[in-house]
Amino acid sequence: MTRWPSAKHFVSWLGLSPQNKISGGRVLSSRTRQGATRAGSAFWMAAVPISRTSTALGAFQRRLSARVGKGKALIATARKIAILYYNMLRYGMVFQEPGALAYQQASQERHVRGLERRVKALGYQLVATG
Repeated sequence: MTRWPSAKHFVSWLGLSPQNKISGGRVLSSRTRQGATRAGSAFWMAAVPISRTSTALGAFQRRLSARVGKGKALIATARKIAILYYNMLRYGMVFQEPGALAYQQASQERHVRGLERRVKALGYQLVATG
């Protein structure tokens, strides 16, 4: 795994990261490459059944699928799996599944922090009820 300096390089080699076409400071396209490697296809196929599981990755894919569509959510989940795979092989990290409930709680906390930040920018104060 030392062939790739970082997980981002590995994911790009797999064809699971967006290829940003920018001209004049404007993003023209940010699609992933067609014809990904066999390894990239394997990660993509591994991401297909994850939406039906009660894991953090499954919750991530379902949340993203509702927002951007099933295809993009599959690619994003495959990318996340590839990064976990890279880190496990390169650094010997152990993967610990937090579960869908932990992911949903963290997602809700991020949402609340974003709301608080936007309300503060408008000059108001957010008060929790219950």
